[in-house]
Amino acid sequence: MSASTPLVFTFVGTDQPGLVETLSVTVAAHGGNWLESRMSELAGQFAGIVKVEVAPDRAAALRAALLALSAQSLSVLVAQAAGAAPPRDLRLLRLGIVGNDRPGIVREVAHALAARGISVCEMDTSITSAPMSGDPLFEAVARIQVPQTLDLDELNDQLGNIADALTVQIDLEESLR
Repeated sequence: MSASTPLVFTFVGTDQPGLVETLSVTVAAHGGNWLESRMSELAGQFAGIVKVEVAPDRAAALRAALLALSAQSLSVLVAQAAGAAPPRDLRLLRLGIVGNDRPGIVREVAHALAARGISVCEMDTSITSAPMSGDPLFEAVARIQVPQTLDLDELNDQLGNIADALTVQIDLEESLR
């Protein structure tokens, strides 16, 4: 597609067969091209974020068709994709967190990252059972974008303080992707 309009939409609905098909048929029916997506089932709900492109003269109709899916008990939000962000001098790092589950882990780490101008690109969290005790174990893996000029020793010190206070393990390392 030479001249195209990028759209990003999010959706959430009760997990059931055919949900992704419904979305993809709607995109295709308007001449759209499905580019990227992240989708997951959580607690009986299926949610995702999708980037598509469509001819500019068909973007409004595709947006309306996606929003009309609410009649099928599917919540959809559509946004015009922002242009490419201006290039910044960034490093991609991997952040891992493991520890006994407790409120505030994500909040404390997110606060430390935001205070340093660090962007979270991707984050997956889960609760599993600790091997020996069976207690709830919080695990998170995130890809973060860190300004090249950021003092990584200071960041590691701050994350170490958070880890000590919350009794979790936090690891920061270069990302392989």
